[in-house]
Amino acid sequence: MLIESIRLVGLRSRLPNRFTAEGAIVPARVWASEPPSVGYSGSIMSYPLAGDTLDPIRLTIALCQIDSTTYHEGQVCDFLADFLAQRGWDVEQTPVEQPEESATGSKRSNIYAGSEGETPDLVFSTHLDTVPPFIAPSEDEDFLYGRGVCDAKGIVAAQVAAGEALRKEGFRIGLLFVSGEERDSAGAKAANLVSKGSRFLINGEPTDNRLALASNGALRAVIKSSGKMAHSAYPELGESAIHKLVEALGRIRALRLPTVEDVGPSTLNIGLIRGGHAPNVIADHAEAQILIRLVCDSQETRAAIEQAAEGLAEVDFTLEIPFVRLRAVAGLATMIAKFTTDIPQLSNWGEPLLLGPGSIHVAHTPHEKLAKKELLEAVELYRKVAKQLLC
Repeated sequence: MLIESIRLVGLRSRLPNRFTAEGAIVPARVWASEPPSVGYSGSIMSYPLAGDTLDPIRLTIALCQIDSTTYHEGQVCDFLADFLAQRGWDVEQTPVEQPEESATGSKRSNIYAGSEGETPDLVFSTHLDTVPPFIAPSEDEDFLYGRGVCDAKGIVAAQVAAGEALRKEGFRIGLLFVSGEERDSAGAKAANLVSKGSRFLINGEPTDNRLALASNGALRAVIKSSGKMAHSAYPELGESAIHKLVEALGRIRALRLPTVEDVGPSTLNIGLIRGGHAPNVIADHAEAQILIRLVCDSQETRAAIEQAAEGLAEVDFTLEIPFVRLRAVAGLATMIAKFTTDIPQLSNWGEPLLLGPGSIHVAHTPHEKLAKKELLEAVELYRKVAKQLLC
């Protein structure tokens, strides 16, 4: 499989314009060199010019001003690639294909940043796409708000800042930012074909700055029922696919899914249901999409779902991401991540760890936010973990 990467040479600028509260445009060349307009406790950093200390708060805002909902990552990829090149990183952009279900044909990519010809010992990684809808960023003295501030553009900013500081101290560090994590890990799968030989991978997701000791897997299935159309006044002449689907889903919901003592239970969500034609027509088709969060091997769960649906519906398992256990690091608070990450798809990038600022409880919601103090703490935490692993 041939994969073409684009290496950025020299400095190109596609930084986005910003806007004042009154709606006036602030050109990129101005905001990139002026100090923050809103203060925050503990900050001693000014906005990045090559060689200066990077301000992760302002970088987060710049990233969040760009809509990068899944399949629309192209603009943020170009912005970040240019930004990193301006700060002295050797940058590669590798295309990530759009799936058939994507409504856009626009280009998107993965970004790798490092030092040319150098094998990194440790790579920081997270994703550039977000869930919909786009919510423009805002801030007050203590918090950042908007889509992606914690999942995961604030993490991007913290990792860039930590990576720069570690490089100045002589560590061999790489950065990997991928597209498509929120849907099918397409970017991670592509990145795994062009790994850089790193010993460790620190993947970033909102873990409240606690190190995850495990990450739940995911098993996605489509449950389809078929029937026979008829006039609803004469149900005996038809067969309702919806009634069959509802019964199958009831059986599936009643299943006792696996539980692991130090991890917790598997969970089930029926996320989508559709079918039928009209209230006065017996439905001849119906389907649902379900997602199970795995805490162990999926074989038992797959068999139970198929048995529950037998005679009522067909089961098509469309996605599986395995449950993974992760290493501990002395002196760090820990947690179990009940969500799924790109880690299983990045197996060629070294031993994985999972750590990042922000709460998963506000990710994917209209109330997504990230404390500025927590973001700054994440920079130091990433540096601390990297040094413990490499020294």
